[in-house]
Amino acid sequence: MEHSFHLINSFLDELFIYGPVWIYLALFVALFIENIFPPFPGDFFTIAGGALAAAGRLNIYLVFWVVYLGGIASVMLVYYLGYTYGRSFFIKKNYRYFSANDIMRLEKWFQRRGAPLLIFNRFIVGGRSAITLVSGMSRYNPIKMYLLTSISFWVFNGLLLFGSYIFVTRFETIVHHFHLYEKVAWPIVIMVGFGIIYFKLLKAKQNEG
Repeated sequence: MEHSFHLINSFLDELFIYGPVWIYLALFVALFIENIFPPFPGDFFTIAGGALAAAGRLNIYLVFWVVYLGGIASVMLVYYLGYTYGRSFFIKKNYRYFSANDIMRLEKWFQRRGAPLLIFNRFIVGGRSAITLVSGMSRYNPIKMYLLTSISFWVFNGLLLFGSYIFVTRFETIVHHFHLYEKVAWPIVIMVGFGIIYFKLLKAKQNEG
């Protein structure tokens, strides 16, 4: 992962030959791709953008808004696909372990409990795109979804940019600790996510029986 970060940093640095506009464009595209093709390392592009801003080569406020706009654009696209196609697809297929009834129960559950997940979406490494897709499949209110996800983006990306901007001289330490966070968070998030869904569906089936 650290090797990937160095490649990203070198890639962005080389783009300066053509001007900073291309750096901002690369950051936008990277954050857009992240939610469509996880686990693309969009967070490392954000950190690299903050470091370059700390070095005086980019504007920190522009970096903040560019990474937000790239990320939120792809989030809304994934939400739209889930809203328009995902729900009807799974209901039509009616898989044994993800049946139409399971979709209905998941939809009701997300309508009641989805807000906290959307608020902390950016902090849930490995589950970001899945949460967005489920919010679309559950027909969660698009305005609420957009606002809650935006808050998550602003807080999480703000922390990344602030950290890389302030501690740019200790960049290796930041990357190392973030790598440890991802390494620990991925399996925990996956296990907890599947556990919650399994027990919710099991409880709902027991109640029906």
